[in-house]
Amino acid sequence: MTRWGILATGHIAARFAEDLRLVPGAELVAVGSRTAETAQRFAQRHGVPRAYASWAELAADAEVDVIYVATPHAAHYEAARTCLEAGRPALVEKPFTLDLATTTELVDTARTAGVFLMEAMWMRCNPLILRVRELIADGAIGTVTGVRADFGVEGPFPPEHRMRARALGGGALLDLGVYPVSLAHLLLGTPQHVRAWAKLGPEGTDENTGLVFGYDSGAIATLSCGMVGASGLTASITGTAGRIELPEPFFRPGGFTLHRSGAEPETITEELVGSGYQYEAIEVQRCLAEGLTESPLVPHSATLEIMALLDDIRAQIGVSYL
Repeated sequence: MTRWGILATGHIAARFAEDLRLVPGAELVAVGSRTAETAQRFAQRHGVPRAYASWAELAADAEVDVIYVATPHAAHYEAARTCLEAGRPALVEKPFTLDLATTTELVDTARTAGVFLMEAMWMRCNPLILRVRELIADGAIGTVTGVRADFGVEGPFPPEHRMRARALGGGALLDLGVYPVSLAHLLLGTPQHVRAWAKLGPEGTDENTGLVFGYDSGAIATLSCGMVGASGLTASITGTAGRIELPEPFFRPGGFTLHRSGAEPETITEELVGSGYQYEAIEVQRCLAEGLTESPLVPHSATLEIMALLDDIRAQIGVSYL
């Protein structure tokens, strides 16, 4: 049995708690928040036996095997460091932190201490996304030459909302853009050329952002994210011998369509229960059972490379969280 703790009590924490019930061998035993009231309310709602009024108390609980960090991303660094310093394995929501420097510090801390640490990029653990990777590796569409993905949501959001507030790491890039960027990185790796443009809001955070990644192989990724209108949330992967179309939402698809050159389109589906967070929890438990300190599905190297990309993009579009 893997005993889980959840750090934070918001919407994502609640969805994770619900999905954890679908994970064999998982038990939610504790929750921690900044106040006793919010922790106790969450514990009552989700049947959690122990509620703590601080992150440190949760991290100090020796009967917790791993902690899921579900705070808004501006607090990821502090929360994850609290877990690691207590020797507690951690699954940290994406984006991992606000910048490469703090991400590197956390990864180095985990490696030095020999403590498991993983970014909660649930898309990389999704069974259908894994199937897409397998098909591409098997040459189903030839050599990948292009990736397109978009993630736009409809606003407006008030100035103090985490989607806009600079102090909270607001803007479309870190909250939404991390998905298209991660998909491109998953399939093509780190680009050699990065171009970015964005419309910034009054707070200095990005409202609508476009990205083009270029690879020395000749491949191109065209990506977008925004909070000025709901986009299709779709993605497509083009290869020299076909393409794969991912429907809405591409980061948690219910299926996809494989177009092989000269063949009829093939639709591949899989019934996915829950919200999709259970698959990352299953991966964490597998890694812990095998004594791993990082996941091969969401390795530290990918987290670091993607954060470096996000830093580069922010520099180009003029967004700073200081």
